[in-house]
Amino acid sequence: MARKAASLELAVLGLLHESPLHGYELRKRLNLLLGWGRLLSYGSLYPALKRLLRSGLINEVTATTPGVSRRQRIVYQITPAGRQYFGEQITDTGPAAWEDDTFNMRFAFFSRTDADVRLRILEGRLSRLQERLDRAQHSSRGGDDRYLSELRRHSIESVEREVAWLTDLINAERSTTLPTGAPAPSGQPDVPPSDTAHPGDDLGDTTTTSAAPAADATTGNTR
Repeated sequence: MARKAASLELAVLGLLHESPLHGYELRKRLNLLLGWGRLLSYGSLYPALKRLLRSGLINEVTATTPGVSRRQRIVYQITPAGRQYFGEQITDTGPAAWEDDTFNMRFAFFSRTDADVRLRILEGRLSRLQERLDRAQHSSRGGDDRYLSELRRHSIESVEREVAWLTDLINAERSTTLPTGAPAPSGQPDVPPSDTAHPGDDLGDTTTTSAAPAADATTGNTR
């Protein structure tokens, strides 16, 4: 839960980095960014906004809406401290950036990160999913009924699709950042691109439309 809350807060900062927004518009944009089949409730958004306000990462101002009523609304805007914090977090390439709860949000803001940062996050995510896939494929599943077996098969196939999709993305990033004929980064062998997945594939749900989290192949639960 703490990781999901942190991911939501970072997504809020990312949107406010572009322009100040009131609560309704912020929720609408978050649903477009992080929805994947579920709607973000105000019950999740406003506690996140309060935490950001207490931390001094955003502030609120009162703005008058145009029209006959000229109703006043609270608008949220990012502070200099919030901009600095967002910049630090969005370039973090550690294991937290590879997880189901955070990878999609990081991917949504890839246009604001350098190519080497994007590549390290993609490679980390790929290694995490390959570990998950290896465990699922080599573990004993004896005694399952038909439906458990089908659920596990679906989960494994979902992870395989994301692995193929990530492989294509990594090869594309390398082709634009490495000189022609240059070797892949140390410890990361060049993987042939797959023709089985495309960036438009819908792979699951969690808290962004750019990439979807894979199912957890070790448990059979989708995220």
